[in-house]
Amino acid sequence: MKKLKIGNIQLNTNVVLAPMAGVTDITYRTICKEMGAGLVYTEMVSAKGLYYGDEKTEQLMKINEKNRPVSIQIFGSDPDIMSYVVEKYINNREDIDIIDINMGCPAPKIVKNNDGCSLMKNPSLAGEIVNKIKKVSKKPLTAKIRSGWSEDRINAVEFAKLLESNGLDMVAVHGRTREQFYTGKADYNIIKEVKEKVKIPVVGNGDIYKPQDAVKMIEETNCDGVMIGRGVLGNPWLIMNTVKILNNDTNFYQPSVKERINTIKRHASMLIEESNEKIAILEMRKFAAWYMKGMKNSSEVRNLINRITNADDLYRLLDEYLEQYNLK
Repeated sequence: MKKLKIGNIQLNTNVVLAPMAGVTDITYRTICKEMGAGLVYTEMVSAKGLYYGDEKTEQLMKINEKNRPVSIQIFGSDPDIMSYVVEKYINNREDIDIIDINMGCPAPKIVKNNDGCSLMKNPSLAGEIVNKIKKVSKKPLTAKIRSGWSEDRINAVEFAKLLESNGLDMVAVHGRTREQFYTGKADYNIIKEVKEKVKIPVVGNGDIYKPQDAVKMIEETNCDGVMIGRGVLGNPWLIMNTVKILNNDTNFYQPSVKERINTIKRHASMLIEESNEKIAILEMRKFAAWYMKGMKNSSEVRNLINRITNADDLYRLLDEYLEQYNLK
């Protein structure tokens, strides 16, 4: 498979980590990059938040140089504000390689402000956003879209063509409508149709939970790369194994229980370095639950983790878990 190139940015692998709010922070991006992700994205960054100097928004833009190439995903619906923040806050950041516009987020708090997937109901505005950003941007410009707003408003093909005509360098297509959120099955046909109708690279997204799913997506859609989202929750090894299968290697890596537990500990210590212990340990509750899914007595351990507020107690509990099952 030909290595994916976005604008002037060459990726090492065609496996991309999807942007996920509350998940793809600087720590998890680092872990997934180590597993072989060719491109990682920040969490969604509000263009208005940057415009008005919101500190929390700026925190989301922290980048580890080792994770490059990194794409910053911005959201908004005001072309002037979005092009302004690209010029002022993004263009001169050498650690940001690509700018992505979120046109696929289905969350009510995003779409009610005409951001995210609601832009798919307003193609002319979406085109204007791409056009204005492209005129000022020093970096390649991409967008993440869905198949459409609803079953009776599927417009990904026309929408992608419009964005391409305004200067877009790559489009990622999630094969679900906004109405579906994350239910049902991703429609790979719509990804295939977009790929057939545009000349820019197309990255497919939706329902990749095992390496074979990525192969199926590529075979059915002819897409140029795969974007993995929820399948990587607690399972960053999926990235490694997807890279393997795309290189015709089916000798998949299976992490032991001990390695999973040690990854939780490492993840927690990395989070503590980035924020503070209290926030990091609260944040680790969801990550630990994902890492431990399917493990022996994991629900019992998760309940205990949900009461913990410091790192020492977390590490002790995890060590006890390993000792209990002679896994240390």
